[in-house]
Amino acid sequence: MAGIIELDGMEFYAYHGHYPFEKQVGARFIVSVTIHTDCEKAGQSDRLEDALNYQKIYDIVREEMAIPSALLEHVCTRILDHIYRSFPEIGQAIVKLSKMNPPMGGQLEKVSVQLSK
Repeated sequence: MAGIIELDGMEFYAYHGHYPFEKQVGARFIVSVTIHTDCEKAGQSDRLEDALNYQKIYDIVREEMAIPSALLEHVCTRILDHIYRSFPEIGQAIVKLSKMNPPMGGQLEKVSVQLSK
């Protein structure tokens, strides 16, 4: 049974950015992860051992967000790679990373990067 698991709106304060002040001051980031996976076994058994453990996905995102990077693309790639190392059975994963109020010289709610694998 095909399934989609979404972790939406994970919020982190992190130090990603190209400019030195971004690495010093930091910013607020919002991360969403969508995973396409087979949910049949978990749907039948009602056992965590048969399901994709979303707590582990959250822990992966938190761990990767704690490592400063110059580019959002790099952070997304690290998150995707870590998810696939931990859950090679998944079909597709999508990571969307948004930097809130980026320093662009004007009013801007967020800038986002979305990558899939």
